[in-house]
Amino acid sequence: MKIEAVESLAIPELKVIRFGRFADNRGYFTESYRQGDLNRHPETAFLRDVRFLQINESYSRAGVVRGLHFQWNPHMGKLVRAVRGRIVDLALDIRMESPTLGKIVGRDISEPPGADYSEWIWVPPGFAHGFFCTTDCILEYLCSGEYSPGNEAGISPLAPDLDWSLCDRAVKQAFDEVIEGGAVMSEKDRDAHSLTDWLADERAANFQY
Repeated sequence: MKIEAVESLAIPELKVIRFGRFADNRGYFTESYRQGDLNRHPETAFLRDVRFLQINESYSRAGVVRGLHFQWNPHMGKLVRAVRGRIVDLALDIRMESPTLGKIVGRDISEPPGADYSEWIWVPPGFAHGFFCTTDCILEYLCSGEYSPGNEAGISPLAPDLDWSLCDRAVKQAFDEVIEGGAVMSEKDRDAHSLTDWLADERAANFQY
């Protein structure tokens, strides 16, 4: 795995790992994940004790918005990458007592087929995760916990009490355009908790800073 750069987002626990592709006139080859390289790299110590137990793949049509989802017992961190199409990843801090509690950030993780790199985004436990697509897209994510029915919840990305102040303006504008264009969402996601309602729920204590 050719790790080229590691970047912290506006909430520093959220990380982007850029890795290289080996391209020629046939196309490209890449190692998208190698645990040993992540264990040895000086800037990826945050993954050193993480064991990935489940791999999920999601296909979404243009205009789809998913999330914001989270799980406890067990907690689940996600290492996320775009396989195809334009995907903008979203992460909301839900950790009690966190200085960035209630703030949401986004990252465009799209990758043109001709690019000489690809990217993972690391969304650790304590964050609600979601994404939206402006084209048909495929998302892959490695999970640090197995799915646990009855131990999951969500916060609606439409909730009026989310704080977008740390989010890149272009990302927020793209999100607003998808919503105004008639976003495709499940009823479960559209009608999920507001941030205020979730923080008043006793289960919110499962996520601590």
